[in-house]
Amino acid sequence: MPERSRILLTGWFSFLDGEATAGDVLALHRVQEVLRRAGLDQEVAWSPGFRPAGPHLAQVRPEDYSHLVFVCGPLHGPQIEELHRRFAHCVRIAVGTSVVDAGSPAVSGFHRVLARDAPDTDPTTDLAARAPAPPSRPVVGVILTHGQREYGTRRRHERVADEVTRWLSGRDCARLELETRLDVHDWRLSATPAQLEAVLSRLDLVVTDRLHGMVLALRAGVPAVAVDPVEGGAKVTAQARACGWPALVPAERLDASTLDRWWDWCGSAGRVLARDIGARFRQDAASDGADGLLQALAPHSTR
Repeated sequence: MPERSRILLTGWFSFLDGEATAGDVLALHRVQEVLRRAGLDQEVAWSPGFRPAGPHLAQVRPEDYSHLVFVCGPLHGPQIEELHRRFAHCVRIAVGTSVVDAGSPAVSGFHRVLARDAPDTDPTTDLAARAPAPPSRPVVGVILTHGQREYGTRRRHERVADEVTRWLSGRDCARLELETRLDVHDWRLSATPAQLEAVLSRLDLVVTDRLHGMVLALRAGVPAVAVDPVEGGAKVTAQARACGWPALVPAERLDASTLDRWWDWCGSAGRVLARDIGARFRQDAASDGADGLLQALAPHSTR
């Protein structure tokens, strides 16, 4: 390569109306790793819809680059053809891509195509498979309710959901939206409690404003950041007290710093306490209303 070469890395994640998939970005990381090891100067062009900070294709100056590399995805369409026109002076290489029509201008415009699959060729492993392993991230179940109209003017459910989800979007974690409602017809929902518990038991944390979101998390030994969405406190607050669970945020004191504090606690001492509470549940060491049911029924039993 020329001594003063500079490479612009592009892909479908670069286009204004394109999209960034996990596979695409991991493929990019694999290419970046290879170029970095070789000591080659590189820059990534991002879609403004995905990375507002850029740099974006519309902002970069083609004359600043000696090479353009297109990473991953299918080679087709006018957007790729426009790259060939705009960066005509660059050496253009496609890597880890799919070729549908080898004769299309989007494909033939490249000086070299290192395809992952193409007609009449043996496929190669996708770039994402050998991407550098990222650090592990916590897996967080999110269980929110927008109902509970019975609380009338004390309801703060919409504000709670907005603040919690906005806060969660800024946390570096894998978020999994869950629903405690069971449904035997909707494949997206659990059909039995056992199916939901199978998911909960594999989580690192639950964030919820539902009573059963908190109780089922603790039953699985998983810590929960619980928010009571009713002003003044209602059943979530009462149940947190009954379970001996301190990670509770009242709706009127909900803010990011409070959520951050309980997040940190749930990742340390809270994890131990959640396991202890779950063990207590399984050992029948906690009392509940059913303990007095037979006695309550006795005066009303009939022969």
